[in-house]
Amino acid sequence: MKRALLVVDMQNDYFPGGRMELVGIEDAAEIVVQLLSGFRERGLPVFHIQHIAQNPGATFFLPDTDGVNIHRSVAPQAGEPVVTKHFPNSFRETTLLADLQRNGIQELVVCGAMSHMCIDSTVRAGFDQGLSCIVVADGCATRNLSYGDQLIDAAQVQGAYMAALAAVFAKVTDLSGLQW
Repeated sequence: MKRALLVVDMQNDYFPGGRMELVGIEDAAEIVVQLLSGFRERGLPVFHIQHIAQNPGATFFLPDTDGVNIHRSVAPQAGEPVVTKHFPNSFRETTLLADLQRNGIQELVVCGAMSHMCIDSTVRAGFDQGLSCIVVADGCATRNLSYGDQLIDAAQVQGAYMAALAAVFAKVTDLSGLQW
């Protein structure tokens, strides 16, 4: 099965000093760097996803700001496509599915941000398109959330979303468990 790496929304606004800093984003970026290195060394395809906000009232990933740029630690190399999206689902109104099909990709190794939003939406959509998905959990980051008067810690958010994806939609592992 032909495999590709999908790096989702590793953009400056999620890093320290950004408009939507995530818990554990720097640790996740270290894992993404290792994934990128492994895929590049093996000559396997890498696709980057970049979210550019278009909805009124958006507070981050704003066009023409530094926050929208892919973080330098995981920057695309020459020849690695960057697919622009405007929704959490990386397949919605993008070229991603056609790009994957054109390259014969059947399996995606997914990492990036945010676990509870774009990773979740993208993996479920990929599953619906018949792709096999592997989520590298320690290469993903999220944030604290609230529901009513409850504060849900980022670690609990991460655990809940990884467990939900692992139930049906993807194999969920950490970098050390990834079979190359």
